[in-house]
Amino acid sequence: MPVRGLTIIVTRPQGLRAALELAAANAALGGPARIFTQGEAVVALAQPMLDRHDEDYRAAGLPILGELCEEALALGVGIIACQSGLALMGITADRLDARVEYGGPVSVLAALGEDRLVTI
Repeated sequence: MPVRGLTIIVTRPQGLRAALELAAANAALGGPARIFTQGEAVVALAQPMLDRHDEDYRAAGLPILGELCEEALALGVGIIACQSGLALMGITADRLDARVEYGGPVSVLAALGEDRLVTI
């Protein structure tokens, strides 16, 4: 049975780690996955990608936020930064990974198809 697509809307910067883990897991199972960072959540995508708990994760032998993002992108997870959120937070394209796309909630919902939709 094919794995359904997964679209995750991230509304807070702290939610990006969970979104990356879920999307990567769906992609590893063979299903498409994408993450849309809405509003202030776009700050979590700014390079260098850091999380205040990175050292705790590293100490536990787990990947830090930037490593999770790299793994997700390598698995084909699409990451979309909200254009309005970028403007709101004063983040320019040169501060994001070149593989991050730009869009808005209408385009994300219009392309939803049969994907499961999760908000974090």
